Amino acid sequence: MSEKLNVGLYGSCGHQIHGKLYSNDYARIGAVCCVTDEFISRVKAGCGHDFAVYGSLEEMLGDNTLDLISLCSPKRCNQAENAIRCLEAGKHVYAEKPAAFSERELDGIIAAAEKNGCEFHEMADSIFFEPYWSAKKLVESGKIGEVVQVYVQKSYPLNINVRPQNEYTDGGLIRQAGIHAIRFLEHITGLKVNDVRVSQTHLGNIKADEGLFTASSWIMTLSNGGVASACVNYLNPKGFGLWGNEAVRIFGTDGMLEITDGARHTRVYTNAGDEGKIDVSSSDCRDFFDILAEHLVKGSPMPMNLEDELHPLRVVIRAFDNAQCTE
Repeated sequence: MSEKLNVGLYGSCGHQIHGKLYSNDYARIGAVCCVTDEFISRVKAGCGHDFAVYGSLEEMLGDNTLDLISLCSPKRCNQAENAIRCLEAGKHVYAEKPAAFSERELDGIIAAAEKNGCEFHEMADSIFFEPYWSAKKLVESGKIGEVVQVYVQKSYPLNINVRPQNEYTDGGLIRQAGIHAIRFLEHITGLKVNDVRVSQTHLGNIKADEGLFTASSWIMTLSNGGVASACVNYLNPKGFGLWGNEAVRIFGTDGMLEITDGARHTRVYTNAGDEGKIDVSSSDCRDFFDILAEHLVKGSPMPMNLEDELHPLRVVIRAFDNAQCTE
């Protein structure tokens, strides 16, 4: 491998990573596929160099100069198959969430990566932003004691004329939005969800017959015996002012912390009193893709093992499979 990863961008259904590659120390854009002419023009202007343009994934996988494929597959339901094809072609894979729709698919991806000597990672960057990263460090320090109860929230706008109504396109409410909530829970606390029960509804969606759920409530048990709940919906109003309305509240034996209103407000309380906002002044938070690129080029360690990285995906797959519809 050269000093920089040569990255192929496949599709744009989701958060494609072109912007992270314009001045990256460890990666560059080498090719694009299944994207619009407008996307190609924008990326060329951003990166300042030419790259190959392919008409199919198979064609792009024949490019021996590419080291990694960033998958934002046009249909998320096909992405596990796409990932396996990339791995079998000897390419590392970085995949938009949800990377798979079943645990069988996910296990197949992991097996293909191991068999072909490549690495697979999901775009699991939910806590690699402040104040979530510093909240993780605070919990690890023992400041709030043992975690007993957690509440997490992820809310997006319904955006009825833009958001895909068919959940096979981008994963839908539980898998596409809910995975952020579970990453907040697991990756901040270091605990795993052992059991999850979800109720969801189409209520409020004038296109409900097309399949998109609007809201869900989650009840969970945690690996240490604690409990958790989640609110996940497509009901974030325009007046809120941010695309995502996230919240995290973690209650421990010695205190609690909260991140609310899309991370605009934070607070830490302990038995000693009000500790003020979560301190991010000495943060060592880094972009997750930058960490991955450095890891693949230089062999530096990843911040979590693959099992921990992908466990939230397993949780949302199980949640979707067992969800109850209220109407």
